Amino acid sequence: MKHNEKSRTAKFQIGQVVKHRLFPFRGVVFDIDPVFSNTEEWWEAIPADVRPRKDQPFYHLFAENAETEYIAYVSEQNLLPDTSGDPVRHPQVAEEFERGKDGEYRRRNARMN
Repeated sequence: MKHNEKSRTAKFQIGQVVKHRLFPFRGVVFDIDPVFSNTEEWWEAIPADVRPRKDQPFYHLFAENAETEYIAYVSEQNLLPDTSGDPVRHPQVAEEFERGKDGEYRRRNARMN
């Protein structure tokens, strides 16, 4: 079976805490699109000099910055793992995930095998 160059696997997983490479915010991944799947208007609103490629995974985050909590949609190229170990205070995190003793987030409805 030949490996398809276009197929990309997501670098980050659901429940992982990540931070933005350029902007001061972090969050928990709650969904992943294999390629860009938002509106053209959303994409065009990003300044051209920092606009990401569309052919990469995009992540839905329960995000937070110093002032507020919100939902973010971020390209893989703009994310880094957050290794601070600090909990994410976004209110929906507690609804969707539980935090293990190791600091990792796991979906509440996930079956433990």
